[in-house]
Amino acid sequence: MRNLIFGLLLCLSTAPLLAPRSLQASSSAQKIVTAAQVNGTWRYKSNTLKVWALGQQKLRVEFLGTYEYKTGGELMANTGSGSGIARIEGDTAIFRPEDADEECKITMRFTEGKLIVEQEGGCGFGHNVIASGTYRKVSGSKPKFGLD
Repeated sequence: MRNLIFGLLLCLSTAPLLAPRSLQASSSAQKIVTAAQVNGTWRYKSNTLKVWALGQQKLRVEFLGTYEYKTGGELMANTGSGSGIARIEGDTAIFRPEDADEECKITMRFTEGKLIVEQEGGCGFGHNVIASGTYRKVSGSKPKFGLD
């Protein structure tokens, strides 16, 4: 009898750990980031993303990208840029630069001091210039945008 009671207590105490993953995921709260976590200048290789929270789930975003290559022993570069307003929900923002094609979609996910960026479609940045990558914050100060 004693073993049966111990077994029942053990099962009851581990029940949440045994719940299906889909049930566990749906019960967890959506991750939310603060303005302090997103605001600033982010870099990946030669690319820069400037981000500033505007309130009401909107972010001002500016992308400056560079693709470096050598030709004939000379260092060359293609560059591109885009800016606009992104909408953020939880820890993920969707950004479409103002002059980009309809297929352009840049997903920005803020996580543990990193900014993970994925680009879908051609965004018109220039040959081989893409926004995708894992960015690190280099400054938390308000960035200078365009002609600011």
